[in-house]
Amino acid sequence: MYVCLCKAVTDGQIRQLVDEGARSWSEVRKQTGCGTQCGKCACVGKQVTQQAIKDAQVKVAAGLAYAV
Repeated sequence: MYVCLCKAVTDGQIRQLVDEGARSWSEVRKQTGCGTQCGKCACVGKQVTQQAIKDAQVKVAAGLAYAV
């Protein structure tokens, strides 16, 4: 789904950036331009970024768990 029509940024692109190491809305915004033109997408872009970061943290934590 398109998050930012002005810059043609999708939620998949945001999630990919987080998978590649972005850890804040500021980093995502700098790399994509999302939320920098009209600004209408900023809230949704930030929400998608925050959820993607949480999902990434869960993946890392799951890799640290082991059975005893």
